[in-house]
Amino acid sequence: MPEYNFETVKVSFPVPFVAHVELNRPKKLNAINNSMWADIRSVFDTLRDDENVRAVGLSGSGRCFTAGLDLMSLGLPIVEDDPSRTSFKIRPFVKSLQDSLSAIELCHKPVIAAIHGPCIGGGIDITTACDIRYASKDAYFSVKEVDIGLAADVGTLQRLPKVVGNISWVRELCFTGRNFDANEALEYGFISKLFPDPAKVLSEALATAAFIAEKSPVAAQGTKHILNFSRDHTVQEGLDYTALWNSVMLTSPDLPTAAAASMQKSKPTFAKL
Repeated sequence: MPEYNFETVKVSFPVPFVAHVELNRPKKLNAINNSMWADIRSVFDTLRDDENVRAVGLSGSGRCFTAGLDLMSLGLPIVEDDPSRTSFKIRPFVKSLQDSLSAIELCHKPVIAAIHGPCIGGGIDITTACDIRYASKDAYFSVKEVDIGLAADVGTLQRLPKVVGNISWVRELCFTGRNFDANEALEYGFISKLFPDPAKVLSEALATAAFIAEKSPVAAQGTKHILNFSRDHTVQEGLDYTALWNSVMLTSPDLPTAAAASMQKSKPTFAKL
């Protein structure tokens, strides 16, 4: 089994085939420092290849999901009096941060975010890279980067419009940096379910992960892959790609296993992927 020892992220396995990932800097409100950037990428790269994991719950420890970027840890690679060479250094620096959060989206396993308390700045970047978002009533959100003098640069501006499909609302949030609460997030489709408290949202997120983990990993992981592909391509391109994908995947023994179990109303057992 892979090692899951990280400085700023805690990993547990509450039920078979389900991993629970916690952002784990509670005294700093899970603010994202340099170590957390690296740990998020490492943990989701590891989960991607762990055949004992089929679904993932993601939450924050302590009082909130995350307060966003830890500004005290942000050190831009500046070359004094040389904007051109500075830009050559900043670009790969930003790309590395982007890749850290894209690891969530590129993880083959469905990821369910359980959000409570503040989910600010980088928290939006993280959760838009997840597949499903649940929140508790105490949660609130902000695309905060505009208030600290930059355009959000690690995923929010790319993913949030595709998550909610309301470009006017998205632009309002991104231009103003205002807070929006869990009820508004539910109304506009940023989250799909709202729960009364943090304990309940986490238990429901893990229950959903466990339910997904009972499915064929060929089917669940293929579904995530095709959904992500189709989001970024035309309908016809998505259909053509799915036809090619399933020309192989329909030969899996998971298909007759799942069909037989469905007819018998029994729980199927699938091999590891």
